[in-house]
Amino acid sequence: MKIGFDNALYVKKQSQAILERINSFGGKLYLEFGGKLFDDYHAARVLPGFDVNAKVKLLQKLKDKAELIVAVNAADL
Repeated sequence: MKIGFDNALYVKKQSQAILERINSFGGKLYLEFGGKLFDDYHAARVLPGFDVNAKVKLLQKLKDKAELIVAVNAADL
């Protein structure tokens, strides 16, 4: 299988774009992450080479600039 997704480039570009948005809104920005935050095997199936934990790695890169709020539907517990 040919690897077609560059995880390092994804994290770099996404973190740069998020930091630019944070700065343009005066230091505070609220983002919603769609799909699975970790173990995203669907994305890995459709994007060969996608790291199933890429979103977590992106958040780790932004850890000094971000706060995380996780909302869970009680019916899913």
